[in-house]
Amino acid sequence: MTKNTNLEAISKYKSLNCSHCGLCLSVCPTYRESLNEMASPRGRVALAHQSLSGELALSPRVFEQMYSCFACMACRDICPAGVLPDVLALHLRQVQEELQPAGWKNTLFHGLVGRMNRLELATLPLRLYQSLGARSLVNTLGMTRLMPKQMRDLEAMLPHLPKRPLRKALPEVTRAYGSERFRAGFFLGCAQNLMFAVESAAAVRVMARNGCTVITPKNTVCCGMPADGYGRQDLAQEQAKQNIAAFERANVDVIVTDCATCGSTLKRYEKLLAADPEWAERASAFQRKVRDISEFLMDLPLEKPVGRLELKVTYHDPCHLRRGQGVWEEPRGLLQMIDGLELIEMSEADWCCGSAGSQLITHYDTSLKVLGRKMENVKAASAQVVASGCPGCQMQLNVGVRRESLAVKVTHPVELLDRAYRVRSS
Repeated sequence: MTKNTNLEAISKYKSLNCSHCGLCLSVCPTYRESLNEMASPRGRVALAHQSLSGELALSPRVFEQMYSCFACMACRDICPAGVLPDVLALHLRQVQEELQPAGWKNTLFHGLVGRMNRLELATLPLRLYQSLGARSLVNTLGMTRLMPKQMRDLEAMLPHLPKRPLRKALPEVTRAYGSERFRAGFFLGCAQNLMFAVESAAAVRVMARNGCTVITPKNTVCCGMPADGYGRQDLAQEQAKQNIAAFERANVDVIVTDCATCGSTLKRYEKLLAADPEWAERASAFQRKVRDISEFLMDLPLEKPVGRLELKVTYHDPCHLRRGQGVWEEPRGLLQMIDGLELIEMSEADWCCGSAGSQLITHYDTSLKVLGRKMENVKAASAQVVASGCPGCQMQLNVGVRRESLAVKVTHPVELLDRAYRVRSS
């Protein structure tokens, strides 16, 4: 990379146009918990401005504020001047990587996350922990109480893990039930493959039930969000190219994902590869096909499930779905198709839950404070189920449910829809 490339890019995002009105303070989760100006969008814009002008050294404290941003995008929605504080934060993360390259990022995002076989092997101990009964024993005996608090919460974050990755179990081609209306590509994200196999298998069944032959390429890799979020846009571009090529070979009408974060990233491939003449047009063609699972299903003449689910369900909006993709009515529409299901809107449903990818690891205290407010709203809804279309959000909500000792299940809306379909045959 060329030094200062991203400092130049910062100016394109109107970092000098902040009017200091403070509207962003009212929606920023990190500012709300800290009341620290530098931990606000306005503060981060000021840091970016001063760095760009040379008034401020690019110190570790500056970069730390950029990494403390949850990138929830609430600030960009409310900003009257069109400033994009979250984008500024991501650009400064890239600047840090230009000036102070971190070798561990290449090892993690290229050597591990970028290679699905290695990632599956690395997470084998977690699957064994689940499948051999060790996890059940640890929790039954209350042994998690002996763990440090953060380790205990990270254990609670894990969903019920599959015995083997879904990529190994799911056929590459799942035929449509009845006549084929679509040839749909399914982007199986890393978390779904390794941790949320039940939900992603449900997504494939629901699509097949509704006239889709589903193609799940086996040679896709990470969507690129983790690498991009940690300043390695070059690795994200590399991963984007691999995924585009995989779906070009699949020759599908539409590309569907059940992960809000993956969907938000896949829908940015055109921008990510805009400067690459070989890939720009291919990225544009790919991006035009990408749909969130709820977005795609609600555009179909969707078969109404006959089965009833007598459940009270509340819904949490993932930031990458509601603000990143503008999709929020569709998942609620899926839930409302299920007879017997009562959808209860929680307060602040579209507020960040505090996950933001890895914040429970990197900014533990702030992440828990943001989660605490979310859980107060979950409790007030008095629901039996919290539905959300993002694995990161689901894992964070699992932590909240465990900490609050709530009898609440966390799941994906499409899993409930699949369950309602399957009641008919039981």
